[in-house]
Amino acid sequence: MAPHAIPQDLSIGASSNGSAARDPSVFVDAPNVKYEANQILSEYVYENAHVIQSNDRLIVRPTKSAFEFKTETHVRRTGLMMIGLGGNNGSTLTATIVANRSKTTFQTKNGLQESNYYGSVTQSSTLKLGIDAQGKDVYVPFSQIVPMVHPNDLVIGGWDINSANLANAMSRAKVLEYDLQRQVSKELSQIKPLPSIYYPDFIAANQSDRADNLIPGNDKSAHLEHIRKDIRDFKQKNRLERVVVIWTANTERYADVIPGVNDTADNLLEAVKSSHAEIAPSTIFALACILEGVPFINGAPQNTLVPGCIELAEQKRSFIGGDGAFLYLDFMLTPDFKSGQTKIKSVLAQFLVDAGIRPLSIVSYNHLGNNDGKNLSAPQQFRSKEISKASVVDDVISSNQILFNDKVGKNVDHCIVIKYVPAVGDSKVAMDEYHSELMMGGRNTISMHTVCEDSLLASPLIIDLVVVAELFSRVQYRSKGETEWKPFYSVLSVLSYWLKAPVTRPGTDVVNGLNKQRACLENLLRAFVGMAPANEMKLEEKSMNMEK
Repeated sequence: MAPHAIPQDLSIGASSNGSAARDPSVFVDAPNVKYEANQILSEYVYENAHVIQSNDRLIVRPTKSAFEFKTETHVRRTGLMMIGLGGNNGSTLTATIVANRSKTTFQTKNGLQESNYYGSVTQSSTLKLGIDAQGKDVYVPFSQIVPMVHPNDLVIGGWDINSANLANAMSRAKVLEYDLQRQVSKELSQIKPLPSIYYPDFIAANQSDRADNLIPGNDKSAHLEHIRKDIRDFKQKNRLERVVVIWTANTERYADVIPGVNDTADNLLEAVKSSHAEIAPSTIFALACILEGVPFINGAPQNTLVPGCIELAEQKRSFIGGDGAFLYLDFMLTPDFKSGQTKIKSVLAQFLVDAGIRPLSIVSYNHLGNNDGKNLSAPQQFRSKEISKASVVDDVISSNQILFNDKVGKNVDHCIVIKYVPAVGDSKVAMDEYHSELMMGGRNTISMHTVCEDSLLASPLIIDLVVVAELFSRVQYRSKGETEWKPFYSVLSVLSYWLKAPVTRPGTDVVNGLNKQRACLENLLRAFVGMAPANEMKLEEKSMNMEK
């Protein structure tokens, strides 16, 4: 078949400020892909295998399903509203965006530093596109496959229980270099968080001295309407086409999941009307977003998305990401930004199990001195964090019935310690020990010591969550032969790469393995432009008679 004519102008994804540098530079020349004025249409065959247990034999039946994808190429003018805007993550991210917009350079003890988005997958990583004529791998920036919003174009706003403007919040956080703070301070001083919801029972008592910027009263229904109006006003004032809301505030305690209260959408809405004690602030925000059709992502390890919340999102076809209250392996799964120690844990545990080595225990110790650490010094808030950290290796363990079975056991001893040490500030100290069983009863211990700047790892993840959530709001699919286009399922499990223990569709397995999550993300992007999953077989090098 003759190759398609390659368009001379690929500026199909220009953001609202006309920044052509953010357009995709990849054109897929294939009969199953069409680049139209406002959309990319692709046909895709999804191949998998259905496995049936028959006595002692596993019968494998390969399957094929034909899908079509439609990706709108107009990148919407997008606003990011953060709950916890004045916290370390919120102030750090806002200052970083301001600095990148103006290409700010600043002095550090290591010399002159240029602003960048290191740590962001969408802004600073690449993916393999294919091979060139010499058989060498070709990589492109992650954001060049399909049009994506650029963080420089985000309009920032949000809520906080503390009234400090963003310049003062940035100074209080002590994350960024002084010379950078000095240069962005004027612009940040103009940004002040909206009043937020404060239910003292849900966060540590040591946070009460910061709570001077509150929506008044105890009527949770009124609070819900207040937040909905804040979102509408922010969208209208800034002439936005899309708003994404992220919880990056303090960790809450777990809310009890109570039949008749928060187990269904109707019960949850009635419980809000009666201001039931087990309706958390984060759940109020999630409900406001769902009712406004705004994507909501929970970036803290509490069970914000109780079953009633997820049911309502399904009904409204509104995107949510983060945690949930579904029971797996005897405890609830929760979210939390997967920034440093947990990301390494998901990789190292996978490495050990894939190598046929049996992990026996994983012990993780942390101490940190930022406000997150202060809040986590309270037992109920620590418990939320402990669960999110502990659950990240569960699917890795369940994947290998040779190493983990009824005879030798199906669990790994998992101990997590978090201590608040004010002196270290935002530089979190982590120490990990992986104790494993080798062949013939041998033992192996891997010990790691990490010091990381917590907010400089977490803030780029917020960028990725917003960018990918906005992208998926522009993608629809249908099975081959269907006429109706559909959005993706409300729970955006594709965001799992950036969350410690994300919720997924009820009845399906959670995937925590980092490599699997990354492969899923890459291959979905490839599917949107009609490309097959990434292939590392390298048959071009292994076969003597195979055409390149």
